Amino acid sequence: MSHDLLIKDGLVVDGSGQSGVRANVAVKDGRIVAIGNENGRADRTIDAEGHIVSPGFIDGHTHMDAQVFWDKLGSCSCYHGVTSVVMGNCGFTLAPCKESEADLVFRNLERAEDISRDAMLEGIKWQWETYPEYMDAVAATPKGINYAGYVGHSALRTYVMGPRAFEETATEDEMQTMANIVQEAVKKGAIGFSTSRTRNHETADRRPVASRLAAWDEVKFIVTKMRETGAGIFEIASEDTGRHPERLQDYQNRLKELAVDHGVPVTFGMFSSRRAPEYWRAFLDFVQTVNAEGGTMFTQVHSRALNVILSFETRTPFDSWEVWRDIRRLPKADQISKFKDPAIKHKLVEVASHPSERHKAIGAEVRPPDWHWTYLLDEPSGGSQRMDELASAKGISPVELMLDLAVESDFKVMFRQPIANEIDSEVIELMRTPNTVCTFSDSGAHVSQIMDSSLQTHLFKHWVRAEQELTVEEAVRMVTSVPASRWGLKNRGLLREGYAADIAIFDPDRIGPDMPEVVHDLPSGARRLKQVAHGIKNTIVNGEVFLENNEHTGSQSGQFLRGPLAN
Repeated sequence: MSHDLLIKDGLVVDGSGQSGVRANVAVKDGRIVAIGNENGRADRTIDAEGHIVSPGFIDGHTHMDAQVFWDKLGSCSCYHGVTSVVMGNCGFTLAPCKESEADLVFRNLERAEDISRDAMLEGIKWQWETYPEYMDAVAATPKGINYAGYVGHSALRTYVMGPRAFEETATEDEMQTMANIVQEAVKKGAIGFSTSRTRNHETADRRPVASRLAAWDEVKFIVTKMRETGAGIFEIASEDTGRHPERLQDYQNRLKELAVDHGVPVTFGMFSSRRAPEYWRAFLDFVQTVNAEGGTMFTQVHSRALNVILSFETRTPFDSWEVWRDIRRLPKADQISKFKDPAIKHKLVEVASHPSERHKAIGAEVRPPDWHWTYLLDEPSGGSQRMDELASAKGISPVELMLDLAVESDFKVMFRQPIANEIDSEVIELMRTPNTVCTFSDSGAHVSQIMDSSLQTHLFKHWVRAEQELTVEEAVRMVTSVPASRWGLKNRGLLREGYAADIAIFDPDRIGPDMPEVVHDLPSGARRLKQVAHGIKNTIVNGEVFLENNEHTGSQSGQFLRGPLAN
């Protein structure tokens, strides 16, 4: 048999968790047709000697709903071995929505997900109103990787209720209309319904996003009606219960009712926190209880700290403060000149030493730093040098050190501010806990605030190679077959004959993220953080070589992956 592609002499780690085996992998018409000693003719042969051959990685938590229309690659996830993503999380989608009302969905996305309104206006050619029409538009768009998507609650509310969605609860008729729309979307291929109830999601004018105005009765009604179709996952950005046992118990009871009594698969993100060290363990115990009682519930976890990235090329915590704001509006050369002035520097340090409540941030926004928990980002995985300790060694304040480093580096220096998952031992415990999925890059959102698209390459560099807490087989399974099965991505996540040929070929001794950089490559010239990786020889999507040493080959073989009812 003649093949389109033959991958020879690699260590095949198939995604199941079983030990790797030396074998060849043959591909024809976008599918794996043989794994073993196959040596037939092929249009192209890849020598994988010394490399792992694994399924392409899968990210279940992204926000590429807008980006997919201007970025044909799926960056930055694609640079880290990712071949399939799930978008539409946290209730944020571009559909359903009429083009004339696009500002309503932009309002939900602009601050909550740090997606530039100007970039969306310039980069999106509106071709839909309903969610099925949106799915068709994505399917028709040339793309390098695969996408699946939820229908989002905030867009749903603004479509049905207009501006009232930001102010009021829905009527019974409006709830029924929303439920009907979700049912239709799931029947046509949406993988489920998502919402947000967290205070971290606000509009640019500091009001709650539309989904946060919904009463729980509305959420429950839509979710249970969705499940009447026989399909659909419910994803939620969780309520803020704080450390109030009664509120937490009430919230968990409501989630449990959906999962156990109504048979709805439920998923949400979970991080550890040094400020509430036992909260996450109790919540994960609750998840195990729900699954033991017959429900389906899984949490999305991360492979490292959730880091806000501080940079003088993007944002510092002090940009809106007195003295700082006037200087930060100047061209870079003028800012550097000001920072070199001892008198001005003294004023800047003094102002930055007195944070107040009015400087409070939400979500992934920069915030007044706790300098003991602010690090110099001097290596791709984050760096471990604390700013207070570095400053103390020099006999200066952390603010002064920050300014000095900015000047010395021509503003290229970066700092990381972990706001969750601060303690490594808790991160690995989260990943190893049953009913968790290592995902949650938020790729496509928070584009100038965080850089978590590299969570997969960090997993291999840090937890497999440096810490030796995981085998390469365990790590591959975490980012392939586990998310594929949880999100129902059929015939993906494993290397099997007949499965889609989504494949990553990487060097286990080298794979890892590169340093992030600030680029201005969004539509309208908006900025974002970009991070690529090294050690990945090839990324193959639906049988075509998409990236070679992380350089695009020109292939755009990505697909829109529809849910089970679409077929």
